[in-house]
Amino acid sequence: MIAYDHQTILTNGVRLHVVLAGPSDGQPVILLHGFPEFWYGWHNQINFLAEHGYRVIVPDQRGYNLSEKPTGIENYDLTVLAKDVTGLMDALGYEQTYLVGHDWGAAVSWWTATLFPERIKKMAILNVPYPTLMGKAYQSGNLAQLFKSWYIFFFQIPKLPDAMLGAMNARGIERVLLSSSKHNSFSEEDLVEYRRAWTQPGAITAMLNWYRAAGRTFMSLRPPKNAAQQPAPRVRVPTLILWGERDVALDKSLAQPSLDMCEEGRVVFFPKATHWVQHDEADAVNANLIEHLRD
Repeated sequence: MIAYDHQTILTNGVRLHVVLAGPSDGQPVILLHGFPEFWYGWHNQINFLAEHGYRVIVPDQRGYNLSEKPTGIENYDLTVLAKDVTGLMDALGYEQTYLVGHDWGAAVSWWTATLFPERIKKMAILNVPYPTLMGKAYQSGNLAQLFKSWYIFFFQIPKLPDAMLGAMNARGIERVLLSSSKHNSFSEEDLVEYRRAWTQPGAITAMLNWYRAAGRTFMSLRPPKNAAQQPAPRVRVPTLILWGERDVALDKSLAQPSLDMCEEGRVVFFPKATHWVQHDEADAVNANLIEHLRD
């Protein structure tokens, strides 16, 4: 039985609730969840990685569940979120870690590896493209992605999405989760845990502020420049991209351009999996993760 150690850790000016599992001297791997999940979204991976000797570090990202929820859209800028990750590493005493992200956690992982490549040993990305590619998809008139992104534009509206998603004990968010996933990927026990997280005071608005911050920057994000003011190199961190092809939110055509951003990487498609690939294909995802981390 794997023991979970729940801690509150100060990083980058916010207090994050963090779950730690596995041997304290194991190689560290940080798992970053996305919307509308929290640390529990990795429950199929935490024990697996811990049993294979890794020190597994799983935060509730800022705005989610038991972590601090700063007000103001600017507090959810992608660069701020990347600094949460390196700050967490500093607080735990790690110079480098492995990094795995899904959904918004994948966007933060991409950006962390871009800004701070020396801090990441290897990275795994689940169902999210490199951040600047979203803006390019919109600018280029990618109709498939524009159609799938309708909810991002809806979330820019103040207050209304918050009220709709939070009504009736957050049943609105539950419907979003269930309508976009495979049947039985989320059990009733899972939904109880999610509802508990979604109904934390201020959580829904904080979660939506991630999208509102992104709405301000999707069209302007650029890779950072190096000291010589030349465009930054492609992602230098060895990267594995896992992509469920039945994603209702993100078109699989964005996977290959994301891979093209990487100096060293590969992509694995899951034809029968949805956006929630780590739930739909837990065993296969775990097998790919352990192979990538061990190489």
